[in-house]
Amino acid sequence: MIFDPPLTTATLVQRYKRFLFDAVLPDGTAITGSCPNTGSMRGLTTPGSRIWMSEHDSPTRKYRQMLEIVEADDTLVGINTGLPNRLAEEAIRLGLVGDLGSYPHLAREQKYGRSSRIDILLSEPERGLAYVEVKNVHFSRTRGLAEFPDSPTARGAKHLDELGDMVEAGNRAIMIYLVQRSDCNRLRICRDFDLAYARAFDRAMARGVEAYAVKCQVSPRQIRPTGLMTVDEAALAAL
Repeated sequence: MIFDPPLTTATLVQRYKRFLFDAVLPDGTAITGSCPNTGSMRGLTTPGSRIWMSEHDSPTRKYRQMLEIVEADDTLVGINTGLPNRLAEEAIRLGLVGDLGSYPHLAREQKYGRSSRIDILLSEPERGLAYVEVKNVHFSRTRGLAEFPDSPTARGAKHLDELGDMVEAGNRAIMIYLVQRSDCNRLRICRDFDLAYARAFDRAMARGVEAYAVKCQVSPRQIRPTGLMTVDEAALAAL
């Protein structure tokens, strides 16, 4: 994912109402922009943080600038939740996620489960279907360790149960955690923030759902998937 045109930098003043942020440009101009992340963004909204924004000239947009990257913990963190599906697809096509790149057919946003849509549906006549759900990850409170979720997510637990249903129906089901930061080498399910999600994760793994965490290199020029990291090693070992 290459940013074209290049991102511009600013200093964060505040992020508020989930969809908005205020910032100051290098020349001192105060601006308000849109935030493409409705989650808690825990640890990524500190006033004074350096940020990078994409610029949009469309007359239908209310705000010209959109937040893309925040500097936190001496690393760059991608916050745009509209990017993970594209980055996961890129990782699959590059052969970074197990054998998923060998499936010849890939479709996006297909209906399945309980009134849901699967992010990526892979298919091959002899092997059948592989359902791929993608989650964005940007939370870290211990160096080297990414965690998900950063706030309770009943919807995320529902998706895990639906993936388990797909396995029991004779298909493959895969959970991809797309980590938009470069300073982590393993991912842990955040049990102290959302025990219900953690239990849904454990159920899904026991039912045969596969889990991968994709590491990304993040820069103001591009965000690109680079490989895999360990997923909740302690939980997987206990199954």
